[in-house]
Amino acid sequence: LEGHRSFDLLFEPSAKVSLGGIAWTRDRLLMTTLDNVRGRLYELQPTDEGWDRKQVPLPGLGQASFTATSKDRDLYFFSYQDFLTPSSLWLIEGDEKPEKLKSTPAFFDTEGMTVTQHETKSADGTLIPYFLVTPKGYTPNGKSPTLLYGYGGFEISLTPFYSAKWGTAWLERGGVVALATIRGGGEFGPAWHQAALKSNRNKSFEDFIAVAEDLSRRKITSPEHLGIMGGSNGGLLVGAVMTQRPELFDAVVCQVPLLDMKRYNKLLAGASWMAEYGNPDIPEEWAFIQKWSPYHNVTKDADYPEALFITSTRDDRVHPGHARKMVALLQSLGHPVLYYENTEGGHAAAADHGQKARMTALEMTYLWMKTGE
Repeated sequence: LEGHRSFDLLFEPSAKVSLGGIAWTRDRLLMTTLDNVRGRLYELQPTDEGWDRKQVPLPGLGQASFTATSKDRDLYFFSYQDFLTPSSLWLIEGDEKPEKLKSTPAFFDTEGMTVTQHETKSADGTLIPYFLVTPKGYTPNGKSPTLLYGYGGFEISLTPFYSAKWGTAWLERGGVVALATIRGGGEFGPAWHQAALKSNRNKSFEDFIAVAEDLSRRKITSPEHLGIMGGSNGGLLVGAVMTQRPELFDAVVCQVPLLDMKRYNKLLAGASWMAEYGNPDIPEEWAFIQKWSPYHNVTKDADYPEALFITSTRDDRVHPGHARKMVALLQSLGHPVLYYENTEGGHAAAADHGQKARMTALEMTYLWMKTGE
């Protein structure tokens, strides 16, 4: 009845490895991890000599998650997707190899496309990973139209995912996609998120800039062929780097963004984000916020790319006033700018599939016109 406190260490996070999820079957403990943003799946089974650990092979550089398990048998299902593989359902029973059962439809031809992962140093020396998806016939000549996407906030992880719109409207046309793993996200656990909070927020912007510079340095693309995209906190991201380093990009898609960081905490849900960005009503915190607040760093003499700002009249999370004010300011200073405001759709800026398709067509057409010329 006394029992004893004797524990076996089965997983310990590290600087590059974080725990994804756990589940169990009759005799096995199941675990997924993010290992340098690559999904891993493990089976652990107790033996007389300790725990036996086996890694289950996945189809590629993607992410896996458990969907269902059996407590009566060693049987479980998991889902998997990556940049070139649509979401699919897999079965593992006992010691059998993973069996693919079903898949959502594939919307583009992946023949000749490749996925690689790279790293580059940020301003403070931190290594920043990013994924690169290249089209059929790609050659690194600095001329490829390239879309760089990022988020970097609220401990949200950006992992490889299947995008029909990127595949059909970008990759099949010869464009390159880059996905940046910047600080502020959760890809490497809480410390990666905490490294870009409040006074350190600019580190996420520096990381994104470092990836953009590396894309040009490695001749993947060049500033005249590079476009960036981000939404919500990612809209803040692309708005900030646009005002800090406008010469690095020729296209910016800024979706449902935060931009006026002096008043963000007074609009809609903004007050709940002060642990992330800081409180602009406290002079000491406004001192560091104003250094990167996009709205407060627009100047008349800068040569900004002609950005596309997208918002929704009915956004109940990030007020459309952010995008409206930014566009009005840019126009008043003589900078070219494009603006699209849907009257429906909330924070998604689209209320149904038709509206989403129209918005996506606008974004991708704009990006190709700017970077593909």
